[in-house]
Amino acid sequence: MGKDCGNHGDDDIRQACRRLLAILFGLALIVAIIALIVYLVLRPTHPRFFLQDATLRQLDLSNSSTSGVLSTTIQVTIASRNPNDRVGVYYDRLDVYASYKYQQITLAASLPPVYQGHGDVDVWSPVLTGPNVPFAPYLGDALAKDVAAEYLILQVKIDGRVRWKVGSWISGHYHLFVTCPAFFIGSGGGNGYPGANGLKFQTATYCRVEV
Repeated sequence: MGKDCGNHGDDDIRQACRRLLAILFGLALIVAIIALIVYLVLRPTHPRFFLQDATLRQLDLSNSSTSGVLSTTIQVTIASRNPNDRVGVYYDRLDVYASYKYQQITLAASLPPVYQGHGDVDVWSPVLTGPNVPFAPYLGDALAKDVAAEYLILQVKIDGRVRWKVGSWISGHYHLFVTCPAFFIGSGGGNGYPGANGLKFQTATYCRVEV
């Protein structure tokens, strides 16, 4: 009789363990399904960036056979739009600078942190300066040729950190990279005001965004 009672006790324990495992598996499955639904429904789309205007105030190159120095001042107008219907964006850090053929030619200007709601648009107009930046001679030669040809392409870049907001939930930080081509042409064309070396901003451009 005592032996039968012992068998019944073992069966009860096994059944309880099976029920507990089934409950845990069911909860894990529910959480996974909810996470998948949230991801598919609320998957954030990258914010859109546009380079609306740029004025080249200074572009002075002192070049020699061994080294060169470039001084640049450029004011840019950048717009950003959040295309998401349910997701907000926190721009916690936005550093803007200009480059020429992958070399940074200005210091980074920090934009103020901002929250961008659904469909909101923000516009910034920082002045980017690069006094006496060391410049490789081969880049100096290429820049001189571009200026002489009255056709210059610079890159306006943004290095930042963003967070997504859905309801009361806020994500961790994500790295944001933005690249905006800035086309300058001779004063005979373009839409902007003549700047340094008579070069004018040609037209507004879309920016490439990576998060």
